[in-house]
Amino acid sequence: MAVSIMLDAGHGGRDPGAVYKGRQEKDDALQMVLAVGEILENRGIDVQYTRTTDIYETPYQKAMKANEAGVDYFISIHRNSYPADNAVSGVESLVYDLSGIKYEMAEDINDQLETIGFRNLGVKARPNLVVLKRTKMPAVLVELGFINSDTDNQIFDENFDAIALAIAEGILDTLMQRPDMDLDSEPEEMPGVTPETETEETEEEARYHIQAGAFRNPDNAQRLKDELIADEFPAFISHEGPYYKVLTGNFASVDKAADTEQALKRAGYQTVIVSE
Repeated sequence: MAVSIMLDAGHGGRDPGAVYKGRQEKDDALQMVLAVGEILENRGIDVQYTRTTDIYETPYQKAMKANEAGVDYFISIHRNSYPADNAVSGVESLVYDLSGIKYEMAEDINDQLETIGFRNLGVKARPNLVVLKRTKMPAVLVELGFINSDTDNQIFDENFDAIALAIAEGILDTLMQRPDMDLDSEPEEMPGVTPETETEETEEEARYHIQAGAFRNPDNAQRLKDELIADEFPAFISHEGPYYKVLTGNFASVDKAADTEQALKRAGYQTVIVSE
């Protein structure tokens, strides 16, 4: 089975993810990803990783790493959290929308994890998550129990190997059911693509971006760009004259640009809509 999968351990480095009684999401995610990857490799899958050590990369960087590698699937492992400790437990998987092979795979993974003892909270659509929106291949994000649930942590710790096998079996179940699936037949809509990746516009069409800053020093522009990407806004830098402009979005209408501008302002950025 010549299939390639990028496994992503959520968070990492300076970003611990959810924390409970000293337990950090980034550590549980990495341990599980490495275990799942070993099983898949032994089953003949070409496995690649966004990280194998405790390093930090933004969700956007992880999505781009998968796109550049040209893998067939992207699976991200996380632990969930809830405002009140020990109030909620169970596993859920997130996808861009509730359709296609990614949805089937998410359901298969959840079904397998339910047999281990987790409560199955189902599959949910999360179109605004960067690793689901920006990956060009089918992508699933698995929330492997609540880190602030003692019940889920006990299941995680006492059944670690069985959980890794369940996730791997869920992935393989989907692949075995769809052996003739055209892996390139499920492109995801990617709103806000940068000018470098937009191919359908003509020279006569006006395009709108949101400008978050303009600097003479390119290092300052890069810092703002990195901050925007960390906040899950796909930013890029345009060098015009003496200024390095930090922009996000690529819209065909000013109304669509305005929606994103409001989100940026709510996040604390000073912005203005510009056109080209």
